[in-house]
Amino acid sequence: MLQVTHLSGGYHEVPIVKDVSFEVKKGEMLGILGPNGSGKSTLLKIISGILPALTGTVNLKGDHILSFSTKDLAKQMAVLPQLHAHAFTHNVRETVSLGRYPHQTGWFSSWSMEDEKAVVEAMKLTGISQYENTSLDQLSGGEQQRVFVAQALAQQAPLLLLDEPTNHLDIAHQTQLLDTIKKQCIEHDMTVISVFHDINLASIYCDRLLLMENGTIKHLGEPHAVIKEQQIQNVYKARVSTHPHPEQPKPQITLMPTVQNRPTNLLVNKTHFRITDQFVLLQTEQPLKTASSAVVNAGSGWYRTFINRCVPRTYNHENITFEMFEYLQTNGFTATDTVGMMTAIDPRNVEIADYQTSFGSITIAVTAGVGNAIDVSKSFEQDRQAPLGTINTWIIINGILSEEAFIQAMITATEAKTKALFDQQVLDPFTGTLATGTPTDSLLVASTQQGQFLQYAGPVHDLGKIIGRGVYECTVKAIKKTSSS
Repeated sequence: MLQVTHLSGGYHEVPIVKDVSFEVKKGEMLGILGPNGSGKSTLLKIISGILPALTGTVNLKGDHILSFSTKDLAKQMAVLPQLHAHAFTHNVRETVSLGRYPHQTGWFSSWSMEDEKAVVEAMKLTGISQYENTSLDQLSGGEQQRVFVAQALAQQAPLLLLDEPTNHLDIAHQTQLLDTIKKQCIEHDMTVISVFHDINLASIYCDRLLLMENGTIKHLGEPHAVIKEQQIQNVYKARVSTHPHPEQPKPQITLMPTVQNRPTNLLVNKTHFRITDQFVLLQTEQPLKTASSAVVNAGSGWYRTFINRCVPRTYNHENITFEMFEYLQTNGFTATDTVGMMTAIDPRNVEIADYQTSFGSITIAVTAGVGNAIDVSKSFEQDRQAPLGTINTWIIINGILSEEAFIQAMITATEAKTKALFDQQVLDPFTGTLATGTPTDSLLVASTQQGQFLQYAGPVHDLGKIIGRGVYECTVKAIKKTSSS
């Protein structure tokens, strides 16, 4: 569709863009990234012909763009520059209709049903139909931006060049606009080249990314190949952390500030736990970084309140999570700041212990009822309802855990729990074989993220060793407490 070969150019004789080469296929969406002054907008202007190239070529469908007349080029290429504040005299419909000018044989002398349909559809796609007769100078910057995107879409060119199309838009309209553009790529084979400041948006919507630095291409490829922590940090000179998008196989970044919040000396131990006949409760002054399989707020996050709530053995609700949220709100807990678990045994049978180590300390809390124990290797043989899980394990670590350490800590804790059940000869009542847990056990690993950095939590590392020992000991004692009560 578009071939850029050894392209250089800029303003006057100064080459801001230097020896840039890439291709964009039909129906592809390419995002251009880079810090301020890296040449993103200049590159777009040279490709569109707004600025002359000092060296190199831009070919569209195999032909040099200079071989096209102005009108013919506009039929093939629509351009949305950055929106600048200035006076507008047209209303919305008139502005969008300008996108049909390349298709006219005279100045609107041959307005057709096809033109009308293109304008109406473009306004509908960008959500501006209600402003049809409104003057542009009465619209907000975000609304004006959507009008000019509609104008570009009404042009119905197979190649669309966009310079920061989501500028001035709130997150809802950013999503709506980029969804619309992406849909045009998929359904109409439109090719899009767009400059982005927002790396995360570019990653989500673009097939490939071109990362610029000082007028040259630093990296070019699929989002996962371009958005790497070190690469982004090197180009933008900013600390970032990358993580996967929750729904798409696309990387996302999180900014990592160099200025931290006011330091606190957060140290958690068993004296911070509150135990009643209703729950086991831990509340901390500062949020803990958490990974869990809880009923409420499972997964990873930062939370201050942790509750293991006692429910009757006959407890049965269609939507357990919703009911648990209601319980938290009714009892004065902030649901968005709380990790919530359930247990069918008396919370006063919890076993809590502190373990001192060379790197700091950890606290482990276990509630364990095993009347509904299950052998996971035999569960496929049984057709039975899963009763409430009754082994809930909390591991609170005073230290800084890596992402790998969180996962390893959960593995180590599960292995230690299973060994405790083995040594206590806990049997699956359906199969008569040794149990490995209960049907819906819950596990929590939480860290203060203060103190010593702990990269690993496997059984051969110091943290893993103490987790293995602590979970094993607390699980054994918790089983014995419940059995004797």
